[in-house]
Amino acid sequence: MRLDLHIHTTASDGSWSPEAVVRGAAKGGLDVIAIADHDTTAAVSEAQRVGREVNVQVVTAIEVSSSFQGRDVHVLGYFVDLEAPALRDHERRAGGRREDRMREMLDRLREQGIDVPYAAVEAEAGPEGVVIGRPHLAKALVAAGHVSSVNEAFLRLIGDDHEAFVPMELLDPVGAVSLIGESGGVAMWAHPPGDLVDTLLPSMTKAGLRGLEVYRPRSKRAEVLRYESICKTAGLLMSGGSDWHSPEWGNALGDFHVTADEIEGLLEAGGL
Repeated sequence: MRLDLHIHTTASDGSWSPEAVVRGAAKGGLDVIAIADHDTTAAVSEAQRVGREVNVQVVTAIEVSSSFQGRDVHVLGYFVDLEAPALRDHERRAGGRREDRMREMLDRLREQGIDVPYAAVEAEAGPEGVVIGRPHLAKALVAAGHVSSVNEAFLRLIGDDHEAFVPMELLDPVGAVSLIGESGGVAMWAHPPGDLVDTLLPSMTKAGLRGLEVYRPRSKRAEVLRYESICKTAGLLMSGGSDWHSPEWGNALGDFHVTADEIEGLLEAGGL
């Protein structure tokens, strides 16, 4: 069984519609995927419908944004209840916060002599976009000729270490974990930053964090071994996914996958 439990669609900052993602996953030989859009589950139902047609199981998921000391910390919620009141409320609040955040980032870019209207960012999100994210801004910067690629936009202008970056400041990590628990899900720390793991893991696990995203396509072997050791020592679950957004980023769906043996505990927790 080939699984990828971290994929984005046009509902957040991916470039493919839910249907295109699922059909692309089938073409890439994936058996199970998780649609884990940022702060929304809007794509899940459509993805599951298409999944039934092409024999790809689509796991209900979300990637919840939180912040710690000005840095983004993301928590994946697997097997959440799509109708949970806490989740619905979060999605509404996140939409408003993301708009405010984007306008603040545009103001900061304008102070640097780089003018991009909010409407241009909205246009990059497209009609299916439920939440606005930095990849949409990056594409708008490319379209306006300020940079030559999305990657350059992040490296030069809107990455975490640059003046224009604004953290989400929607929840703290403990709040993100608690939200997923209240929504009936299994909380897993997405792409955990190595320098924050020791600091945040105790409070996040106390709040109900169930595990770490251990297996990722760009992870170094030393990182994987470290996170495997942490999970085994602390009795935490392990997950894995490509964090796929677009073929423009150089990878096709199915280029990366995990096996059921690698994430057995998480699958059991979800009844798979």
